[in-house]
Amino acid sequence: MPNEWIDKDTKHKIIKLSRNEGSNLSFYFHNNPFIGNRMVFYSSTKNDVSNIQKQETSSTSSKNKQLHLLDLATLKSEQLTYHESPMNGEIVDKKNGEVYYQIKDSVFSVNANTKKVKLVYVFPEDFKANVTTVNADGTLLAGAKSDDKEKELFRQNPEKKDYFNIIYEAKLPRTLFTINTKTKKLDKIFTDSAWLNHVQFSSTDPSLLMFCHEGPWHKVDRIWTINVNSKDVKLIHKRTMDMEIAGHEWFAPDGKKIWFDLQQPRGQAFFVAGADLATGKEIKYSLQRDEWSIHFNTSPDQKLFCGDGGDAGQVAKAKDGMWIYLFKPEGDHFVSKKLVNMKHHGYKLEPNVHFSPDGKWVIFRANFEGIENVYAVEIGKGFQP
Repeated sequence: MPNEWIDKDTKHKIIKLSRNEGSNLSFYFHNNPFIGNRMVFYSSTKNDVSNIQKQETSSTSSKNKQLHLLDLATLKSEQLTYHESPMNGEIVDKKNGEVYYQIKDSVFSVNANTKKVKLVYVFPEDFKANVTTVNADGTLLAGAKSDDKEKELFRQNPEKKDYFNIIYEAKLPRTLFTINTKTKKLDKIFTDSAWLNHVQFSSTDPSLLMFCHEGPWHKVDRIWTINVNSKDVKLIHKRTMDMEIAGHEWFAPDGKKIWFDLQQPRGQAFFVAGADLATGKEIKYSLQRDEWSIHFNTSPDQKLFCGDGGDAGQVAKAKDGMWIYLFKPEGDHFVSKKLVNMKHHGYKLEPNVHFSPDGKWVIFRANFEGIENVYAVEIGKGFQP
């Protein structure tokens, strides 16, 4: 395929952003990949994904998987890391230009401007964990540590269909922690006999950390926050009916709301909902079954949303849901526009949409060329005539 083309069904322009040979993967939807107008992504030789149930950057352990930095204006990319050991991490400090990643028990950073690599932290023998997020001013990293018994359950049940209920039912302790990037001090801030997951700092408040109670969504009140200073823990959305689910949560760009996928009940009525962190008040926009997306995201000006669609095997059981979508709130519902036809994409690799920093493109990953790459679709006039 060419590096640029017009989608014949939507008439929107698509550009292939990753021009490196091999496999190229953008970040998970709620992990910010941008430093100014540059985007961090992973590149490696072609991965064997035949035995992977769901493909993420963390589930591809290529020895030569490295972080790269793409200039969105020129589409020129440069390699940031040169490690021989497998590495993971999707953590970008956009304020200071630091990109964090982990190799075994060691946390490193590379500066996007100077290319200087630093060893940031080594986990002690009695606290082996993983960092997953950095706060808004770059002073704290955070993550969740699991119990050794839980790690063994994962080893015995490697596929999600096997481990998902097992880990949830085990009710083993997990501990949220922070690491000060300057003093290297580790603080254990909260422990619960629950599967604490999806740990992410607020986009604007350096002290606010969001986490979820992972497990079957219809069994959990999933979305929580903790103030890392006061240790105040707060439930963001309380389920109100049988089989209600809420999840795939993310912070609004201004940090004032937490948005999430809401289904009342599961697989029947679909919404994108937002909880105001100051007042607790919720707003929700309905959408059609085919418009439901595995992940949603918010534009920088917060006027639009995007979604990555889903195939018939997802929770919505959509008959025609394999599209990259643009959404506009109108009253109590979303008006949608199709941006990319994804019928040749395999949803084992979830597209994980991001708006570009200028709000003019939706960036996603796809495998419709037979290998994973990162693309951008131009919004154009959007919903304007």
